[in-house]
Amino acid sequence: MKITKHFILPLILILLTTRALPQAPYGDYKAFSARIESLQGKYPGLCAVSVLTKTSGGKNVYAIAIGPGNRDNKPAIAILGGVEGQYIAGRELALGIAERLLEEAGNAETKALLAKITFYVLPDMSPDASEQFFSSLKYERTLNARATDDDRDFRTDEDPYEDLNNDGFITLVRISDPTGNYIESDEDKRVMVPADLSKGETGKYRIITEGIDNDRDEEFNEDGPGGVIFNRNFTYNFEEYGLNSGIHAVSEPETKAVADFLYDHFNIYMTMAFGPQDNLGQPMKAQERQSPAQSTGQAGSRGMGMQTGDRRLSSITKSDETINKLLSDRYHEITGVKGAPPSKSVPGNFMEWSYFHYGRYSFSTPAWWIQSEKIKNSEAAFLKYAERKELKDVFVEWTEIKHPDFPDKKAETGGLKPFAMIVPPADTLSYLVEANYKFIAAAAKMHPELEFTDLKVENAGENLFRITLKVHNKGVFATCAESGNNNMWTRIMRISLDLQSGQKLISGQKVQRIRRLEGNDSEEFSWLLSGKGSATINAGALNTGTISTSINLK
Repeated sequence: MKITKHFILPLILILLTTRALPQAPYGDYKAFSARIESLQGKYPGLCAVSVLTKTSGGKNVYAIAIGPGNRDNKPAIAILGGVEGQYIAGRELALGIAERLLEEAGNAETKALLAKITFYVLPDMSPDASEQFFSSLKYERTLNARATDDDRDFRTDEDPYEDLNNDGFITLVRISDPTGNYIESDEDKRVMVPADLSKGETGKYRIITEGIDNDRDEEFNEDGPGGVIFNRNFTYNFEEYGLNSGIHAVSEPETKAVADFLYDHFNIYMTMAFGPQDNLGQPMKAQERQSPAQSTGQAGSRGMGMQTGDRRLSSITKSDETINKLLSDRYHEITGVKGAPPSKSVPGNFMEWSYFHYGRYSFSTPAWWIQSEKIKNSEAAFLKYAERKELKDVFVEWTEIKHPDFPDKKAETGGLKPFAMIVPPADTLSYLVEANYKFIAAAAKMHPELEFTDLKVENAGENLFRITLKVHNKGVFATCAESGNNNMWTRIMRISLDLQSGQKLISGQKVQRIRRLEGNDSEEFSWLLSGKGSATINAGALNTGTISTSINLK
């Protein structure tokens, strides 16, 4: 595929992969669920499939646990798709990565990785919304099936979209109106843009979504089927009384089930979501702030973590920024992506909740986009790209209709077809899965990993022995995200000395906390004890893994 300097499609890795991949079509809820449920039978002992809950629309929310042995006792990564229902490719990528992990489980490299790391894959968090892609009436739906009064007129779902030109797609209606705020774009006359008064432009069109004003409130399609967006229903920056945010944070069965699942799995140290938020194309930036010592005068009870006191942590910390930048660079390198558009931050979104409230390393990407370096308008850029790549059927040409709400004005339906700009062609899916699978595997190999170093046993005479050693994090990731260092949902690392009968601890503690360790960081411990025989030292936590060593005292 040729990449021009004007248009960039993040599929460079596609050309580099050595694995011949078949075309993978998008599957509706029935086909998608069948793929998920088949995995446990295909890979017994390596895979467990469970249903976390049912949505308001009666659809299953699945979880897939991947790895041998006791999966919940190993460090883990959670991968989520369907964070917003219109990003259909995200669910395919999440499930595709699960399938690739299982397919490669016999490979020595993947086998070694799965021996150390568990993967929890939650393929589709918005099955009510994502199913709209497969409906006879297509529009970019984000809402679950809960009936809500979006416009607060004491009626629910009374003003939906209508397909006025009977083409099966909900697009736009433009009404010729000198009081309107829109004009045709200079970059592509098919695209409507707001008039810029600073340039002396005056509007010629009024733009509405395709439909009529059913409830006669002079708003169009503002209260259609369903009502809550999974990706706006989490506690971080939750928007009370916000449109489609829910009656309260975590009000929806799917949101609660996912939060409960994650909180119950203390072994998770990182989450990866496929959705509109993006800190891999463009990593998050830390804000300058006082050091912990300056702001509090002392270290906190859990070591040298960020002390926020009464201040609310609202930007990534410097330590976590380093890891975010590293993974962003690796994502660019492995997948070939460039020119990421600005990330979409919305209240109550999953990615920020996972970092700020859940306290884990949290990454997210839409995984596919079109970027123009010279054309400012994204729709015009996409249409230019589609023309070059000979993509058909992405735009509905403006066609005059009779609109009942504007009987005396010229009205036309048209515009980009739903999903055209955010859902990649089906024949690119396999390649996208492969690229993102390789990234996830590479990121997983950077996991926090403990080891004992510099172990010394000194015979101090008179049946006394001094033991010293270091606990070293040989991984690239810190033992926990700095945002989670003071979070009760992050397990504290401990080191314990287990003695035999007849042995006595003279100095040191049998159980001690281990401070948060950055990558390639160590902490030293020592004990003085009396009595010969063997002693055992254990260290770690669920999210880092545990290590153990036995010492012979003689």
